[in-house]
Amino acid sequence: MRRHLIFLFLGMALTGLAQDAAQLKSQVRHSIDELREFIAIPNDALEHADINRNISWLTQKFNKRGFNTSVLPTEGLPLFFAALPMEDDKPTVLFYMHFDGQSIDPSQWIQPNPYQVVLKSPEGDEWKDQSFNDLSEDIDYTWRLFGRSTSDDKGPIVMFLNAFDLLKKNNVNIPFNIKVILDGEEEKGSKPLPAAVKQYRELLEADFLLIADGPVHPSTKPTIVYGCRGITTMSITTYGPYKPQHSGHYGNYAPNPGFQLAHLLASMKDRDGRVLIEGYYDGINIDDATASVLKSVPDNAKAINEHLAIKTPEKVGSNYQESIQYPSLNVRGLGSGWIGDKARTIVPGSATAEIDLRLVPETDGSRLKELVKDHIRSEGFFITDTDPSKELRMQHDRIVKVTERGVTDAFRTPLTNPYGNFVAEVFQEAFDEEVVKIRIAGGTVPIASFVNELEIPALLIPMVNPDNNQHSPNENLEIGQLAYGIKAIYALLSTPLPE
Repeated sequence: MRRHLIFLFLGMALTGLAQDAAQLKSQVRHSIDELREFIAIPNDALEHADINRNISWLTQKFNKRGFNTSVLPTEGLPLFFAALPMEDDKPTVLFYMHFDGQSIDPSQWIQPNPYQVVLKSPEGDEWKDQSFNDLSEDIDYTWRLFGRSTSDDKGPIVMFLNAFDLLKKNNVNIPFNIKVILDGEEEKGSKPLPAAVKQYRELLEADFLLIADGPVHPSTKPTIVYGCRGITTMSITTYGPYKPQHSGHYGNYAPNPGFQLAHLLASMKDRDGRVLIEGYYDGINIDDATASVLKSVPDNAKAINEHLAIKTPEKVGSNYQESIQYPSLNVRGLGSGWIGDKARTIVPGSATAEIDLRLVPETDGSRLKELVKDHIRSEGFFITDTDPSKELRMQHDRIVKVTERGVTDAFRTPLTNPYGNFVAEVFQEAFDEEVVKIRIAGGTVPIASFVNELEIPALLIPMVNPDNNQHSPNENLEIGQLAYGIKAIYALLSTPLPE
């Protein structure tokens, strides 16, 4: 009965939109222009002035749609908040998105300025330039918009605004109170966010949280993600001679920090990629019910391997979804001496590995870092958190400098959560496709502070194409995903929760 009522409400709410595809295409056309305008404002999270200019744009756009807006000061850059006037008899949904972007290297892009959106159509394995002047309302949904943050995460913000436009045009009575919090530091870790959520707790109170970020499943089916892994990082440096030395004079005599680091890293994992550090996987249990959910995700192992150009994946878990249920230990960068044309015949003075640890709800990041350090000690190294002096070097055979950064916690909403069921049923009806339910995503969104402080469930509703190149050169958004996002948000905000 509950499912029948949801579908009845949804059918009534979507009648105008479903019957008038031209209306949706017209809104998509408008959203393209609005996205170009938004992207043209640089949004490097490292540039304070960029963030302020973006907040000015957001204030104008949300106010135009009838939202009350506020700029919320934090210990770092400010947050942007918007809300419709509250009604006591309605449940409240809080949307989280971010408007900052990764830094750019224009030389790596296939366009002169990554902040000036370009339009391209697929031509085999290449992309053909198209003119916006030729873009009518009869839009080819396979064409793409290239530019920084088109997909991560300005695109979903524009989808939200344009879905709201359609709701107003169709005189839909929105059955929710709507709050929106937009982050300007997501790409550099959202360090001020936990304290800010605590500070603005009353303002942010809601029944559930929806995060419009990330790509839909590679099958392109409607997708709900019930959690995200957390992250923390470490830097590990080993030391050889006090300064780089001639490898002819001191090779075989001066300890080589590159080999020391290689041996240390190799001791942390077996040949199949499983972490050997004692206690690293404690608390992880994949029971039969969970395994069944993981197997239900329509991943294509062959396609994933071909995309990565690997013959055999690591053996953490029996499939891709199972692999991301465990905390990872990843070497994200290595450096020692000089390489390539600049290579020198020396024994380097030091070698450094940058490490990231992806976390799951069962694992505490601070505890895992302590386990890593305990393992380093067990391998015979003395640990310091500063560059060792000459005196310290003379006292220990093997020295490691370990520096570490803060922890962004993981979160996971149960797959049986009623709000998750509601979103899944709405998407199922809106798109007439089976909804992909992902227990936890491999990446990180800084949402745990909302879940813990506000005591509400959180769900990711990804909106963009899987091959969007987020964080990388040539980031792009398929125009069809603009239509998808507008329709998805329209469906959610026009369907009442079941009684």
